Amino acid sequence: MAIPVNPRLRRLRRVFDVVAIAIGVLSLPVAIPVFWVQGVGQSRVVAPEDVPEVDAVIVLGAGLRPDGTPSTYLRRRVEMGAQLYGAGRARQVILSGDAHTKADGTRYDEPASMRDHIRGLGVPDDALVLDREGFDTDATCRRARDEYGVRTAVVVTQDFHVRRTLFTCGYSGIDAVGVGVSSESVTPVKALFAWKLREIPASWKAAAESVLHR
Repeated sequence: MAIPVNPRLRRLRRVFDVVAIAIGVLSLPVAIPVFWVQGVGQSRVVAPEDVPEVDAVIVLGAGLRPDGTPSTYLRRRVEMGAQLYGAGRARQVILSGDAHTKADGTRYDEPASMRDHIRGLGVPDDALVLDREGFDTDATCRRARDEYGVRTAVVVTQDFHVRRTLFTCGYSGIDAVGVGVSSESVTPVKALFAWKLREIPASWKAAAESVLHR
């Protein structure tokens, strides 16, 4: 014999179903651009040994320590850039990041710090280009094309960021592949909220920019 369903419970289930459908429909405009950006980028991610010969290795900035040396994330990026240069993937390495004078008068210069580190890894000065106006991913990709004549590249950044970077470089006119380095962090909570979850709104922004700049 069938067990009767409480009418109140039935109404609650209907309300739940309606709310769930509404949330799903309303989230589509947000979810679709994120899946688009991440999916397009993922198709261009390669292993270091599979990187073809390109015009340039582009290493993106990732912050400095209080003493002006590269952060852990940035050191990993620079070291992979040096590895790709040493393997003959490109004859030029673009070190792109933020450079400005802070309120206390001291200089914050990501590209210079990146240069100091990569020199110690065997990359000569004449192979280095310092882009001190790479304030964000879009600026880095556009300046690589417009200022430095790059048409093909391998971009190096953290694994969670590489897909959006590749999407951005693609709509900027660069035929790029990407190598994602480790995002393991000694401060996992900060890494999750300050970096990884940021990729959701940042991906939406990249999708919008790709449409607006066509």
